[in-house]
Amino acid sequence: MEFLAQLWLPILLSAVFVFIVSSVIHMATPMHKGDYKKMQNEDAVLEALRTNGVAPGMYMFPCACSMKEMNSPEMVEKRKRGPVGWLCIQPGGFNMGRSLALWFVFCLIVGVFTGYVAWHALGPGVPYLRVFRIAGTAAILGYAVGYFQDSVWKGAKWSTTAKFIFDGVIYGLVTAGTFGWLWPQAV
Repeated sequence: MEFLAQLWLPILLSAVFVFIVSSVIHMATPMHKGDYKKMQNEDAVLEALRTNGVAPGMYMFPCACSMKEMNSPEMVEKRKRGPVGWLCIQPGGFNMGRSLALWFVFCLIVGVFTGYVAWHALGPGVPYLRVFRIAGTAAILGYAVGYFQDSVWKGAKWSTTAKFIFDGVIYGLVTAGTFGWLWPQAV
């Protein structure tokens, strides 16, 4: 845990900087404006969900309860007819404050793992560019790579996934710059 004592400042500041950069990207640029679509007849769909008592959780449709059912003629026909998709119902509606707080905690977690990897790969007293390279690689893995799953498994448009990966690369570079700037000197 020595790395935490040595790297608490770059961990904290990188989380703050990424939080600020992500806010600018999502609020001040039009980049993510078209990421989500509004359903036609949204009110009727929402009423149907309420009427059927759909509880918070992740849903897949059509959903098979077993591998045997997955290949049944009925399930194959349901998939052919469509729609096929995923639905996420959040508990208690959408709470922006809670989501932003959790995003900041996530940024801290990425910073901790970035610090752990960089500290054990490099040690103190390493030049800026070496820290930047290792910390950047670790942070980009933390911020960007997981978005591939959205297109692979959940049918997200690849263009949307690419935008979130681009964001993650920016966040990783911000993190790398912060770690390189504040990296401890040799004792």
